[in-house]
Amino acid sequence: MQVNIRKYPLFALCGLNCGLCPRYHTEGISKCPGCGGPDFHLKHPTCAVVTCNQKNDNVEFCFQCSLFPCKKYVNPSATDSFISYKNVIGDFKRAKDDLDGYKQVLNEKVNILEFFLKNYNDGKRKNYYCVAINLLSLGVLKNILDKIDLNIATQDIDLKNKIKLVVALFEEMAKKECIEIKLRK
Repeated sequence: MQVNIRKYPLFALCGLNCGLCPRYHTEGISKCPGCGGPDFHLKHPTCAVVTCNQKNDNVEFCFQCSLFPCKKYVNPSATDSFISYKNVIGDFKRAKDDLDGYKQVLNEKVNILEFFLKNYNDGKRKNYYCVAINLLSLGVLKNILDKIDLNIATQDIDLKNKIKLVVALFEEMAKKECIEIKLRK
């Protein structure tokens, strides 16, 4: 078996933002290293996208393939797995225009996710934050962080109630953007 090692495992060959996936932020045996990260082939030994890539152009991202857009992207999935597929085509377009810029945005989003997991997680919010941060733009996320700094972080209330306020803020901002923070099943 050919092992697929990638320089940047946070953004998958198929266009998913692995760095914003709950399995990437899991400790223990179910932790995923991201696309092409250390031992990826052991976690995902039959990844159809990796197999397709190895048979064709063997590129870093599917949008670089001479066959792109293939049927996988012409008719994208209407359901999600651990992470949303909603933004794949748009993320590919942004990455194609400026890959380094896209990676910078994704790195910032990963840092924001880690902030929420560290400071506003009651053990039940990881999936929610992963989906929200994946779907919302960096500008909206920075706005949320500013509002938390000004209105929530300094309140003399317990963590449970702060988390309720944070989630309500995410929902309010998502509604303004016409985004529903949930995975499609």
